Amino acid sequence: MSFDLSQFTAALPEIFILSMACIILMIDAFLSVRFRTVTFLLVLATLASAFILTLCQFGAYSTLAMRFGGHYVVDDLAVISKLFVYMFAFFAFVYAREYIEARKIPASEYYLLGLFSVLGMSIMISAYSFLTIYLGLELLSLPLYAMVAMNRKSSHATEAAMKYFVLGALASGMLLYGISILYGVTGNIQLNTVGEVLKSHQEFVSVAALIFVMAGLIFKFGAVPFHMWVPDVYQGAATPTTLFIASAPKVAAFAITLRILVQAMPGLETYWVQMLIVISVLSMLTGNLLAIAQTNIKRMLAYSSIAHIGYTLLGILAGPNSSLGYSAAMFYIATYVLVAAGAFAIITIMSRDGVELDKLDDYRGLNARNPWLAFMMMLLLFSMAGVPPMVGFFAKLGLLEALVEAKLVWLAVLALIFALIGVYYYLRVVMLMYFEEPVEAVANTPIVVSSSMMAAISLNGVAALLLGLLPSFFIDICRISVS
Repeated sequence: MSFDLSQFTAALPEIFILSMACIILMIDAFLSVRFRTVTFLLVLATLASAFILTLCQFGAYSTLAMRFGGHYVVDDLAVISKLFVYMFAFFAFVYAREYIEARKIPASEYYLLGLFSVLGMSIMISAYSFLTIYLGLELLSLPLYAMVAMNRKSSHATEAAMKYFVLGALASGMLLYGISILYGVTGNIQLNTVGEVLKSHQEFVSVAALIFVMAGLIFKFGAVPFHMWVPDVYQGAATPTTLFIASAPKVAAFAITLRILVQAMPGLETYWVQMLIVISVLSMLTGNLLAIAQTNIKRMLAYSSIAHIGYTLLGILAGPNSSLGYSAAMFYIATYVLVAAGAFAIITIMSRDGVELDKLDDYRGLNARNPWLAFMMMLLLFSMAGVPPMVGFFAKLGLLEALVEAKLVWLAVLALIFALIGVYYYLRVVMLMYFEEPVEAVANTPIVVSSSMMAAISLNGVAALLLGLLPSFFIDICRISVS
């Protein structure tokens, strides 16, 4: 394998993030406690710089550009997915700062672990062999396990971290087992070569490998039947960590799932489409029904995320028979992550002075206490519910159109029914905020929001509205990414 400058130019964002993570780690070791803000600012600067470096690659690789012996690729899917990851991670760290300081969570370690996790996501998105995919996945996952457990004063956080670690290790083992079977069948680990071999080797062993690989991928998505960790981890982890887990990793998981299924296993399309139909229907059913019974808003949003992943998978399974399927799925996951990050950010803002305000009753009368915050939460919940003119409405509409085009009308009808069920628990929160009186314990307690946090959440909420009013540009970006 020969290396030249073009090899490293293609991987410049990853090289930059890794270099900066090591430099920041060294700088932080010599900083006193009162100057630890420098670490936070350097991490944000790293993400912003990586965003710019990646943006410069947009359009520069019109075809699949393979680097490092075919283990790494750059294309529009990789570039746009990385831009989403860097942007969502940036906002996740901005939202986390005040929460972390109030609870004495080690801030430098938190941001650096998050930066290494972003590096893993970036590597996974550009991976074009199962070896690189697995390395990126582990680099993504291991820091997350530590981030969940960093709130050492919370027994719930420790329990959530253990569950996440054990189940994550099981999923990684299943993925690795599936990869080993594929290597035994095809004699190769590069996605394009594996795809060519599997077109003529559709035997039981190949299907067994597909099942194991799908299990590892579905775990990262948090879809049924590998969803058990989602509500416990979302509730037990510190809210900024939940925000981080619920946002950027979903985009990376979508990108690599699309690569594996479409580019490495087109010959097994019949099998993985049937599997995705079952997984998506069960995810929408389980997520929406169990969300209704929740009294904790973080658990409600956790089950909601399971349902939304089910909707996203509808776009992927419609993709082979619809020109809209893959782009609709990309649009859906990007818009969902945008609004989910905003919803968890408001929970972060509400949780002040060491008290977690994550019960539904804590949001009674929020409009009377802080009208703007209540309005932003309403916009985000409306988007999740698919209420026009929010961006979530057009995301669901695109998926339904793709299903109809793929001759899966019965699945579109089911998705519509489940979406109507989901509207109930979103509107329940809106009703509590606008039509109920605040609970007596917090009725007279003002909600103090810093200017930076207010600006960030306002940008988040307004983006959900503007992208719904003017969705064509965002839809075109998603269409380009999967073209």
